[in-house]
Amino acid sequence: MLFAVAAVGITAFCLVLRWSLMVARMRDLPTWRRCLPLVLLLTALGASLLRAVDIPQAADAAAFPLNLAALVTSRLEIRARRRRNPTAPPAG
Repeated sequence: MLFAVAAVGITAFCLVLRWSLMVARMRDLPTWRRCLPLVLLLTALGASLLRAVDIPQAADAAAFPLNLAALVTSRLEIRARRRRNPTAPPAG
């Protein structure tokens, strides 16, 4: 069971990282919209590191919502770009 949870977590992290980097490479977006998913992801990683210094309550409260926000934000930007220009090559 622990292996399955770890596999899902690693897969979700890799997916969020990939999509965040894809959005960061979209030059047709304003800078703040390009950087938002990556900033959310890095903030979530920082919040997760709070567990290392024995502050798990803050990590539990912040890390998952920030990861989810990065996932949703990056996916929405990718879909919006595909709707705006269906013939454009993928950003990745």
